[in-house]
Amino acid sequence: MASVRVHWRSTDSTDHHDRVQRQLSVSSDSKLLDDDIREETRVIMRPKKPPRPKSEVFLNKQDPHPRRKRFSAFGGDSPFGKQDAYVKLEPLGEGSYATVYRGFSKLTYQRVALKEIRLQEEEGAPFTAIREASLLKELKHSNIVTLHDIVHTRETLTFVFEYVNTDLSQYMEKHPGGLDHRNVRLFLFQLLRGLSYCHKRRVLHRDVKPQNLLISDCGELKLADFGLARAKSVPSHTYSHEVVTLWYRPPDVLLGSTEYSTSLDMWGVGCIFVEMVTGMPTFPGIRDTYDQLDKIFKLLGTPTEETWPGCTHYPGYKPHKLGVYRPRKLGHNFPRLYDIVEGEAIANAFLQLNPDKRIGAEEALHHNYFAQLPKKLYELPDGKF
Repeated sequence: MASVRVHWRSTDSTDHHDRVQRQLSVSSDSKLLDDDIREETRVIMRPKKPPRPKSEVFLNKQDPHPRRKRFSAFGGDSPFGKQDAYVKLEPLGEGSYATVYRGFSKLTYQRVALKEIRLQEEEGAPFTAIREASLLKELKHSNIVTLHDIVHTRETLTFVFEYVNTDLSQYMEKHPGGLDHRNVRLFLFQLLRGLSYCHKRRVLHRDVKPQNLLISDCGELKLADFGLARAKSVPSHTYSHEVVTLWYRPPDVLLGSTEYSTSLDMWGVGCIFVEMVTGMPTFPGIRDTYDQLDKIFKLLGTPTEETWPGCTHYPGYKPHKLGVYRPRKLGHNFPRLYDIVEGEAIANAFLQLNPDKRIGAEEALHHNYFAQLPKKLYELPDGKF
């Protein structure tokens, strides 16, 4: 049987406060995190003890007193920010403007992930890269990927990230048919912790999908890829509606809304939750935006001014392109939700057509769905150990 365990690891016995480090872990008969996952090399994650960005110790094995050498990460004799501090190994994946490599840090003697962004003289660094760096420098949380360093050369801008074994998309491929319910609960809890931390700081991720949720070999989940993230100011500005991969894009954004808030991310959480339970994408649109809307409305019903005030005023609300459907229960389409206590209830809380009715990340953490989890999990610190 699968089990949920909270591991308590005591710190130095000389510490008079007897502090305790805590860590989530998940397991099952089929080895929730089996040995082959440890061999996965396509994901960006951090080492067990990530270096801090300032006043970092330069680890020199030949120095009998290594801790006497201390450097600032942003100037002077700092070893950080230098290309020769890292060894670039095999590529892990390639995107439109960046390639990710597995790497090795000569500073910490640990594996890292190197996100190498190609620069063009006329254009300089892509704006998405600048935005990602500025946000990640401020977001320090156990469920958010750690940015260790930035290396800038004439040809490239390289982000040095913590290294982790796999992502949720790859993990679900290795466990077809849906994940163990207890593991779904722990993954969802950690995802909500990371998003709650972001949302409290008025940061929207805007691209919540399984490929951007990294999974370590001990079951830690981390939000990654903040290239589309935005810091939301007050009063609300308008944003591009071309955000979030189509399958995880909420109906208000699909209809052309550019005035959205944290509810944007919460729709994606609901889609991912159902996908973890069933093993299948929740709303797999194939052709275009209206095909995606059709998949959603067939299950949740076509909205009207009575059920969702203001929806007909969105630029994409075109009755001749929208089918007319009555809402159905989520459990009828996804029977496995009925196998989980409060499973359909929390899915309904996330998958509300009207963004104003969607549950927030912090509120969701206290939903009855999580009643079976140990209360100590709510005492876990936000920051890094």
